[in-house]
Amino acid sequence: MPLIITRGAASAKGFGFAGFVGKVPGAPTIGTATAGNASASVTFTAPSCTGYPAGITGYQAKSSPGCITATGASSPISVTGLTNGTAYTFTVRAQNASGYGAFSASSNSVTPANIGSQSYTTPGTYSWVAPAGVTKISILMIGGGASGGNNYCCCGYPFNGGGGGGAGGLGWRNNISVSPGCSYTVVVGLGGASGANQGGGQTYFISPVSSRVNGASSVSRNNGSNGGGAPYVGGGYTGGKGGNGSSGTGGGGGGATPGYTAAGVDGGNFNVTGTNGSGGGGGSGGGGSGCGNYAGGCGGGTGLFGNTGNGVGGAIKGSGTAGSGGCGVNYGGGGGGAGGTQCGGSCKGKGKGGGVGALRIVWPGDTRQFPSTCIGTP
Repeated sequence: MPLIITRGAASAKGFGFAGFVGKVPGAPTIGTATAGNASASVTFTAPSCTGYPAGITGYQAKSSPGCITATGASSPISVTGLTNGTAYTFTVRAQNASGYGAFSASSNSVTPANIGSQSYTTPGTYSWVAPAGVTKISILMIGGGASGGNNYCCCGYPFNGGGGGGAGGLGWRNNISVSPGCSYTVVVGLGGASGANQGGGQTYFISPVSSRVNGASSVSRNNGSNGGGAPYVGGGYTGGKGGNGSSGTGGGGGGATPGYTAAGVDGGNFNVTGTNGSGGGGGSGGGGSGCGNYAGGCGGGTGLFGNTGNGVGGAIKGSGTAGSGGCGVNYGGGGGGAGGTQCGGSCKGKGKGGGVGALRIVWPGDTRQFPSTCIGTP
């Protein structure tokens, strides 16, 4: 008698698919949630049990409150569309061909915030408007550098070159209260003009308390200028002094050393080697050398982004032509003084201009604060 197997009997013994039952994955292990601008990044670890059929096809993160979801193939998952100022926690679940498994435990609580910055690097007066949701800011300020001095062919100083221009001061103020939508005055200081024996301009922010740093003072004959002053409110450092001129000239000092941790470097006196800068800090300009016709090197400026700034060191020795000083380097570097006339140089040599000031605003100011943080973008 032939063997007859019905579909139901085969299914009962596992030979068909009518009785197939899949298994969803286990719950992931929650990691850390990190807040962003109206968003959060949620990390997690995959579950050891991947279910049946084996193989996780994706994950879903969900916020509380709001039940806002986002999906991804692996950790982390970015959840967008959140409300800045609202605290959230998150859970994550895994999916395979059989469906979603259970949610993980809840993450830590995070509060998204409007994160950003704005930099002002051209001298002038501006109106900064606080963005929506921004109530606290931090600011970094650099004053303008002084111009180098002209050479002197009269008044008992027939051979002297001009002194080097000093660097502008650097300072910061953190956790300043502002109101979204309101306008605040920003002023970026000028660098001293070439040939004018001119000091650098102040850089400041009014909120309504005035926070500012001074530019460098002007050069007096062949004596180098003093550095810029420390800020009125907050923390900061003075810029380096300009070097003195004689038969040669000194360069201006750098704005500050890398990382905003010390005062600026003074410019070299005549026939004295300057100091190279590194990273975000500017070095001093070198004094003019030789017979006295050479101008002083320029002072290095300071960048707005800490160790990754644009500060450049001055020349090791003054190397300008007779009567022309080295440039001041942005931001805040002092200009080199003009060369002397001891060996037939021009009697109308002019010192070079100082570097301009700059100001950077970052927010939120209660969590992003100078000098140890806030040096990256945004």
